[in-house]
Amino acid sequence: MVEEILRLPRVAATIGMGRSWIYLAVQEGRFPAPVHLGARAIGWKRSDVQAWLDSRGKKVL
Repeated sequence: MVEEILRLPRVAATIGMGRSWIYLAVQEGRFPAPVHLGARAIGWKRSDVQAWLDSRGKKVL
């Protein structure tokens, strides 16, 4: 089964945080790191984002 990859706009809308917060939280280890999709493209594994939400008691995805 192929893992669904969420791009930044969907991640931001899903977790209710902005782009700057997401990148800072990744840098600080407070949010899952993205995966590289190409030379200039990244995304987040749906399961990683869901696990992060679950750890905060939120069920969005």
